[in-house]
Amino acid sequence: MKIIKTQNQLNGDIRDREIRVISSSGEMLGVMSPREALRLAEEENLDLVKISPQAVPPVCKIMDYGKFKFEQAKKEKENRRNQKIVELKEVQLSMTIDVGDLNVKAKHATKFLEAGNKVKVSIRLRGRQMAHANLAKDVMNGFFETLKELAVIEKPINMEGRNIIMILAPAKK
Repeated sequence: MKIIKTQNQLNGDIRDREIRVISSSGEMLGVMSPREALRLAEEENLDLVKISPQAVPPVCKIMDYGKFKFEQAKKEKENRRNQKIVELKEVQLSMTIDVGDLNVKAKHATKFLEAGNKVKVSIRLRGRQMAHANLAKDVMNGFFETLKELAVIEKPINMEGRNIIMILAPAKK
């Protein structure tokens, strides 16, 4: 198992025999010893940073490491801010649900789907209802029919113990 180091090697920590060096302006300086490259970096008051350790020879760049780390942290923060977290909301139905109640539950599911969340639709079977699971599946199908413009079935109707479950995801627009 390989352990990937996220920390870049800097200046004196670079122990390779020879390295490929890129200047601060992005110009290729060629292959040289780490000592020579470090001298060039110190002349510019910058750091020598190993950016590609797997390459043969490893690639190092002359740059301001503090500024580089700041820019990297800024990019990560921006990516985290733009990430959309999809939640799984649940709507519970019953096998004997009436049309009015089904429409109310469909309205709730519509709100969840429009917000970009997934919806878990479940029916808990009690007692003798277990013998008539097909009726519960019909209720589920009817529920999906009311939402078919907004949703797609991500996980089809499935029986898990006493529960019948279906997961709906927002339809692509």
